[in-house]
Amino acid sequence: MTKKVVTFGEIMLRLATPGYLRFSQSKEFTATFGGGEANVAVSLANYGIPVDFVTRLPKNDIGDCAMKDLRKYGVNVDNIVWGGERLGIYFLETGAVTRASNVVYDRAHSAISSIELGMIDWDEVFADTQWFHWTGITPALSQEACDVLAEAIKKANEKGITVSTDLNYRKKLWNYGKTANEVMPDLVAGCDVVLGNEEDAAMVLDIHPEGVDVTGGHVEGAAYESVSRQIMDRFPRVKKVITTLRGSISANHNSWAGVLYDGEKLYESPQYQITHIVDRVGGGDSFMGGLIYGLISYPNDDQKALNFAVAASCLKHTIYGDYNLATVSEVEKLMSGDASGRVSR
Repeated sequence: MTKKVVTFGEIMLRLATPGYLRFSQSKEFTATFGGGEANVAVSLANYGIPVDFVTRLPKNDIGDCAMKDLRKYGVNVDNIVWGGERLGIYFLETGAVTRASNVVYDRAHSAISSIELGMIDWDEVFADTQWFHWTGITPALSQEACDVLAEAIKKANEKGITVSTDLNYRKKLWNYGKTANEVMPDLVAGCDVVLGNEEDAAMVLDIHPEGVDVTGGHVEGAAYESVSRQIMDRFPRVKKVITTLRGSISANHNSWAGVLYDGEKLYESPQYQITHIVDRVGGGDSFMGGLIYGLISYPNDDQKALNFAVAASCLKHTIYGDYNLATVSEVEKLMSGDASGRVSR
């Protein structure tokens, strides 16, 4: 049996205006759930990889709904801890054409932000585990969440578990007196796989491309290789650095691709034109879920793993909600070059 993947972070209630309505126009919201590490967990479960999502939820009906939503998609929730005040919420207004989407957070005092060391038995959680994933959102929530994450990374390192992170810089979240640049380097030092673009690297790690102008509107592969190499030089444990490449033509039309650097070679994926975006929230998480699946399933083929991640996240943009519900066969069909969208009968 395949060893499991564990993800740790916050899941939130998502309240979105219907269609393309602005907050001021809407008289109702569509309720779903989502969050970086939870989204990755759902992707992996959907691909047939056993996965645990670890978090802290309030012991009330809303926390229970979040747990049941994850369970519905095949994610193991047995290691969730209960307590705290509330479930975090985020409000989403979907943009159109030249108007960008807008997110408003209401997650202060959420259950996970008051988590404490010792609440999670990482020895038990990490039994039969091959991979542990976290994002830069979790240590931004509170010192307590950061401390528990550091505890988890240390334990995973001791057990020889592969550790991955999505740097995921969120300026609005770092409000407890520390900056990402102060906190993240010590956590990244325990990682084997790092996902993040040049902005994440600059804001989180103070790493910038060498000898490359990234302000001109078109970024060459050399910029990503430079950033990736500097990350590897600074953090010797890191074996692969991956960057998603999103070009925003409009709120409804994006180009989408990715690159992977393994210390010797820079792999580049095909580029997709996503011309009628249904929902781009969770796009990066769907990439990470596809990447973890690809690196586990194709351990000697980084190019195929990268191509799977990009195709999977391309398909996510056609699916409403935070979760990517595309199947392996659908991803492989797109990887093979079939982007026709013809009815499957």
